[in-house]
Amino acid sequence: MSYESIKAELLKNDAEFKRLYQEHQDCEGRLESIQEQGNLSADEETQAKAIKLHKLALKDRMESIIRSHSAT
Repeated sequence: MSYESIKAELLKNDAEFKRLYQEHQDCEGRLESIQEQGNLSADEETQAKAIKLHKLALKDRMESIIRSHSAT
């Protein structure tokens, strides 16, 4: 099974994976919104970094689920 087909199956059938994916997409949207502003304040830079770290943690968890699912 390919990576994309596993991901599609998990999005359809795994509630945790779907929640993580949605949250990751939300973070992406918030990050784009912040970065569109151009010159960022120190607070906005800090917020962007926090979002990036959270987004990375979400991606790591999704990758872990994909790996464990592909092993079965």
